[in-house]
Amino acid sequence: MGVEQMSDTVTAVNKAVRRFEDLTAWQKARQLTAKVYAVSARGGFARDYALRDQIRRAAVSVMSNIAEGFDRNRASDFHQFLSIAKGSCAELRSQLYVAYDANHIDGQSFEKLVCEAVEVAKVIGGLRSAVERRRSADIAAQH
Repeated sequence: MGVEQMSDTVTAVNKAVRRFEDLTAWQKARQLTAKVYAVSARGGFARDYALRDQIRRAAVSVMSNIAEGFDRNRASDFHQFLSIAKGSCAELRSQLYVAYDANHIDGQSFEKLVCEAVEVAKVIGGLRSAVERRRSADIAAQH
């Protein structure tokens, strides 16, 4: 994770972020989802309904879990939903391999999307670590 992204992550946890839409992790997940929808709407990929729908669900799951966890307003819930979102990134990457192996996407598109999914997972992981540190500090302050 770059210094700028880590700074965004720490800022998001330490400042009062009012909406999930303000989170860099959610914004990047949204961009990734748009790209997955675009690539899966073309050619043979569009006609492979099972894979198309599954990969889209995985992409949507990433951003949805970030949003849902944030709006639960509890650090422990947010941490759990971030873990689920990160897992959905792995699911998405795995499905990209299937799409590539089935010749639904070319090598360049595959590489770009996998790299972007890895980046989103790193940002989510950084946010999750920051939430964990904040949660631990809150627990320590209570004792």
